[in-house]
Amino acid sequence: MTNSRVIDPKNNNRLFRRLALLTVVVVYLLILVGGIVRSTGSGMGCPDWPKCFGSWVPPTEASQLPPNYQEIYGAKLKGEIEFNVTKTWTEYLNRLFGAFTGVLIFGTLLASIPFLKKDRPIFYMSLAAFLLTGFQGWLGAKVVSAELSPLIVTLHMLLAIVIVFVLLYVMARSYAGYVEVEEIRSKGLIDKWLKWTIGLSLLQVLIGTQVREAMDVVMASLGSGARDKWVENLGISFYVHRSFSIVIFTLHAGLIYLLTKNSQTKGIIYKLSLALLSIIVVEIITGITLAYLSVPAVAQPIHLTLATVSIGMQFVVWLLLNAESVFKQKMVLQTEKMNI
Repeated sequence: MTNSRVIDPKNNNRLFRRLALLTVVVVYLLILVGGIVRSTGSGMGCPDWPKCFGSWVPPTEASQLPPNYQEIYGAKLKGEIEFNVTKTWTEYLNRLFGAFTGVLIFGTLLASIPFLKKDRPIFYMSLAAFLLTGFQGWLGAKVVSAELSPLIVTLHMLLAIVIVFVLLYVMARSYAGYVEVEEIRSKGLIDKWLKWTIGLSLLQVLIGTQVREAMDVVMASLGSGARDKWVENLGISFYVHRSFSIVIFTLHAGLIYLLTKNSQTKGIIYKLSLALLSIIVVEIITGITLAYLSVPAVAQPIHLTLATVSIGMQFVVWLLLNAESVFKQKMVLQTEKMNI
């Protein structure tokens, strides 16, 4: 008599859903950490890659560096040739968290292998997320070698959003058949409204990256001592970005109105949309804080992260609205099978 353990596929599905959700959360945290790196000016805290000051474990004080480290790394440190342990370890921890995120995405890929037999898009999209993450790592190395080139930094951030979209698709598809979605009338109208909302929100993010690049130029020219003058020197991109936030708010408020008008129950789509509107309000508040309180560093990563979270939630709402056509199956409640 041999002992054998029967693997319940339902448990495998539940494990994958949990892992996919965790991976999405961690990717958003990585975006937040990346925002902290940039807002604190720690992007070149490690002037080389993948090592940091030539070591796998960065130094904690200047005495651990070569005597001529200023000559070696001075050009890449943008003139800040005095060793700054805070900036060095901020950037290094960002790299470690990025590596951890990569491991989670690889784990999601491994966990998606059983779906090759029952839902191949989950595996292939998990594979796409893993490959894009590898490319993102290479692009991160280019960010360092190009000494924070604005174009490469922007591409690095936009690719992070693409990876989030792919992972959100994988996660949402794995939940198909386990989540209840309310019946909604006028789906065609709401679908078009959501597409415009997503498209214009992405445009707003792109304008925001232009504002951030302009901020880098202003900071370099005026210095940290003129922080109260940074915003007034940003140029037209800032004013477009600020005014466009009214359009973004109106689109989200309109989405709530359309859902209220065209659904009898306030289900997951309505609740996510309401949460989305709340995030937009908080994001606008952080934007006002940046504009009128001399660009406090703490508000910058929050503003960026909220922007990427809101776009991700828009995409999830769109997926849920179009689940039957996108996933080719109805989203229904199966409480006896779901244990999140």
